[in-house]
Amino acid sequence: MTVSDWPAYEHDPRAIEAESFRRIRELTPLDGLTEDDAQVALRLVHTCGQPDIVDVLRISPGATDAGRAALCAQAAVLCDVEMVRFGLTQRFLEARGITPSCFLRDPATIEQARARQETRTMAALSAWRPHLEGAIVLIGNAPTALFRLLEMIRDGAPKPALIIGMPVGFVGAAESKALLWNTSQSLGVPCMTLLGRQGGSALTAAAFNTLLRLDVGERY
Repeated sequence: MTVSDWPAYEHDPRAIEAESFRRIRELTPLDGLTEDDAQVALRLVHTCGQPDIVDVLRISPGATDAGRAALCAQAAVLCDVEMVRFGLTQRFLEARGITPSCFLRDPATIEQARARQETRTMAALSAWRPHLEGAIVLIGNAPTALFRLLEMIRDGAPKPALIIGMPVGFVGAAESKALLWNTSQSLGVPCMTLLGRQGGSALTAAAFNTLLRLDVGERY
């Protein structure tokens, strides 16, 4: 390949973003979604490059509004793993005075996981309880954390304002998200999820980052 054959490409980040979302809107079916929910869908497609991910996206009625209200109230943001926490847009969090939490590395979490022979993400939820009321919960990696959270709420733990539950994987991921979707109404907790095996930390962070962008009027 000669230098003259080398492809030209866009350098301007704003132009790249604008063209990306133009193409995403062309390719993504957004019928039936509210304007704000469509923003979540667009951001997820932008993150994974798959317009058909909206086929498995589920957002309960009022979930986006509940998340935005929680941000206005400077709610706690609880993350199952550090990868989710590091994926959140820091400048928007700082503007709201919010510091997300992840207790996965706490010595108490590690000791409890060993003693009970359970995953650290399950054990970490013991540290979540004092912060759960009105919080935004982000679970992008660990189905066991989502199962444990739903058990806790079922058994009377404080209710978060919103659960964004999008763990990825082949063992428990689809089942935990199906349980979230099927019980969110009866538990009284709005949610966003991706049914099936798809998901992950990046997508979970992307959904939350959409709320931050909506909070400052940034739309695509």
